[in-house]
Amino acid sequence: MKIRLIALLALLVLSFAAPASMAQDAMKTVKLDEVVWQTHPFLKGCYTYFLMGDPTKAETVVRIDKLPPHLKIPAPTHPYTEVVTVLRGTYWNAMGDDIEKGVELKPGSSFVLPAGHVHHTWTGEEETICQVTFVGPAGITFVNPDDDPRKK
Repeated sequence: MKIRLIALLALLVLSFAAPASMAQDAMKTVKLDEVVWQTHPFLKGCYTYFLMGDPTKAETVVRIDKLPPHLKIPAPTHPYTEVVTVLRGTYWNAMGDDIEKGVELKPGSSFVLPAGHVHHTWTGEEETICQVTFVGPAGITFVNPDDDPRKK
């Protein structure tokens, strides 16, 4: 029940956070097979695409990530709530100390990751594509500073 309430609140915040100017702009569409990917700034083998927003500003950001098979991201936290939707592949997410089990998420699955919560994520046997929505600015803190890929 609590997760559903958090999800509803996150979606409401995101719906009101979109700039009013978007209503006047032409609709922006993207097909996954036509995305021009950028190399992820610190996750080796990963790619990203910003559908909307500037991650350095306090605004709604919609990011699409392409993740390789068997990727394990070291446990981080974020200063904002994220809504993650799996578009292709298999994505695993575990909260807190649950690094063994996690929840398997197939295409069409979504989850809300509350701000400040430690989580563990990894991909399955195939390339995985996820859409991540949050209100910036973006930020990430790795639980174990030695695991931070930006330092390698």
